Amino acid sequence: MVNKFGLYIAVAGAFLVPSLTIAAHAEDANNGWFIPKNSQPKPVSTAPKAAVKHTAAPRVMAPAPTPADEGGEDGDMQNQPQAVLPLPPVPKPAALPKSNTPPTAVIGVISVPDVMRQSVAAREAEKVLVERRDQLQKDVQKEQKAWRAEQQQIQAKAKTMTDAQLQERGRKLQARVMNAQKDFRNRSRIIQESAQVAFGQVERELILLIQNVAESHNMNLVLHREQVALSVNELDISNEVAKELNKNLSSVFIPAADVDPEELAKSGSMPTTANPDASPKAAANSVVKKAPEQQDNGKK
Repeated sequence: MVNKFGLYIAVAGAFLVPSLTIAAHAEDANNGWFIPKNSQPKPVSTAPKAAVKHTAAPRVMAPAPTPADEGGEDGDMQNQPQAVLPLPPVPKPAALPKSNTPPTAVIGVISVPDVMRQSVAAREAEKVLVERRDQLQKDVQKEQKAWRAEQQQIQAKAKTMTDAQLQERGRKLQARVMNAQKDFRNRSRIIQESAQVAFGQVERELILLIQNVAESHNMNLVLHREQVALSVNELDISNEVAKELNKNLSSVFIPAADVDPEELAKSGSMPTTANPDASPKAAANSVVKKAPEQQDNGKK
């Protein structure tokens, strides 16, 4: 009985640690900084496409059959040559009428990681979410320590307890492990969804600001600086976008640590574009403070 509990605790402890990766802090080719998906520029080809010349599809000969074991239905089917079927004809596309020539590309570059490093709202949101993640990890380690202590007590008293008593202690410990696993997974989900709420605001504002800054410079094509081999400083709009981001979005709403973002959304009290004034009291308790000197007063 004791050995069974020891094995169960070992397996449960390994399975317990939840995934605490926050989308906003995913490590990738962008040095660990959040990159808005929607702000990724779609590949744009400035060169005209070459005319596609359609020719008759070449006949493809079936590969030579591989030797099979003597006898057997499968071997006989593999030895049969595969038929080469003719391809149906396809319609020849008609020539398209001439259209307007695309405008001359006016190119700019931006480094989103640099913008996020300069963003007050993004830095403060990251700090709050990392603190919550670290606290969750501490609680996981504390609970695992309690499991090991309970396991040691069961082993120490195993000789003096009856089988019924051992089974009862084992059931209680198993129920505790399962409940803790469920709680930790739920808390991990809440942290990840809170990150989506916080950095989603930064992402949407960043997309709008990139468009505004690009239009102010008559740019019609903005590339990621990390994907450009060479560019001059005059083409880089990163600092300008970061300045406008701090001016327009100096703080973001983050659901409180004990609030489930899904439940908050269902209740209708989540501040949204359609309802920006929802639940002012909850928002005041959950908003990242604007100035660094206010962090200690506003930190949960």
